[in-house]
Amino acid sequence: MKELNFIDLFAGAGGLSEGFIRAGFNPVVHVEMNKDACDTIKTRTAYHWLKENGQSEIYYNYLKSFAKNKEEFWKKVPENLINSVINMEISEKTLHEIFKMIDKVLGDKEVDIIIGGPPCQAYSLVGRARDPHKMKNDPRNFLYKYYVKFLEKYRPKMFVFENVPGILSAKNGVHLDNIFKAIRKAGYELSVPTNKYKTLNAKNFGVLQDRKRVIIIGWRKELKLSYPEFNVAENNFEVLKDLFSDLIPLNNGKGTLNAVSYAKPATYYLEKAKIRNGLDFVTQHIARPNNENDLEIYRIAVDEWNKGKRLNYADLPPRLIKHNNTKSFTNRFQVVNGQGISHTVVAHIAMDGHYYIHPDKEQNRSITVREAARIQSFPDDYFFEGSRSAAFQQIGNAVPPLMAEKIAEKIRGML
Repeated sequence: MKELNFIDLFAGAGGLSEGFIRAGFNPVVHVEMNKDACDTIKTRTAYHWLKENGQSEIYYNYLKSFAKNKEEFWKKVPENLINSVINMEISEKTLHEIFKMIDKVLGDKEVDIIIGGPPCQAYSLVGRARDPHKMKNDPRNFLYKYYVKFLEKYRPKMFVFENVPGILSAKNGVHLDNIFKAIRKAGYELSVPTNKYKTLNAKNFGVLQDRKRVIIIGWRKELKLSYPEFNVAENNFEVLKDLFSDLIPLNNGKGTLNAVSYAKPATYYLEKAKIRNGLDFVTQHIARPNNENDLEIYRIAVDEWNKGKRLNYADLPPRLIKHNNTKSFTNRFQVVNGQGISHTVVAHIAMDGHYYIHPDKEQNRSITVREAARIQSFPDDYFFEGSRSAAFQQIGNAVPPLMAEKIAEKIRGML
């Protein structure tokens, strides 16, 4: 197959990139401002090189090591690969320097596709609800302008621009119109999903999560392409039975970032979704500690959920209510649907786990880092660098690799 090169902008922990790599694309550069996310991509970059060169055991030994020295581990692979992960904020001040760094890595290769989406908080409905100015003055509203500058400089054949559904309505659609105008002015045509479907949902790509995203796909005008048709995957799997059942049961505050054995063999879904991929151990299966007040709320929330109801925070016994605000965000305690698919995993999971209560009342806790990663369809050998909170944030911000892979396969066919 022809090698198709891509640049990943605002790359996060690399979920979108992982899908494109699986579909046969070659990452030239990742650009990301968060250091922990960059470290995660460096580690994953090392994994892919070691795997391709028959040295996967080096990576697995790194995962098993108690005192992980990532800098020493990265030295096991060519330095230029680690340097291809650029830890910088994309801004007017940094743009020229980032271009220079990319040019050095790129050499005489051409860029076939640019992927990525600017941070979504400025477009999200929740972000606008919490901001008294409705995010109108948030500079992240205009990061798309830098995305366009990358299109103008590297002239890829295609691009994928990912964002939250709120981008459709942000400033009554003005932001989306401005994005379209700027991209068309740069010599590209583009489209979002047509007809009644303005968004794509990860659950239709085999991910056990109800996660809607706007995926804008564009191409150089002379290519005269159109938005691809995606097949809807049959998704009759369940979180408890198919996604979590092989993990060791834990109580709150238990577990480890280090390697532990599985409790059971892989389910059909775990193998089909490439989450279990040959290892006999898993990492980062660690749960947050909770105080007794939260744990009592968790028990009530699971009981209510088992009766078919979502817990309303204002309906709790007064002794358990610790927030003065009982009018808004009354759904701040939510149970993951064990008999179906999860609700959307978002970056707020880094702050607390109340919105992601494990459906098994016996375990009585919020979900672990590994469980959150699985809901996002990350494979078990994907390691998130940084603290537990940093890992949760990276996972919540990511594009599910399984969804990304299906998108990438269609685009590869188009190219």
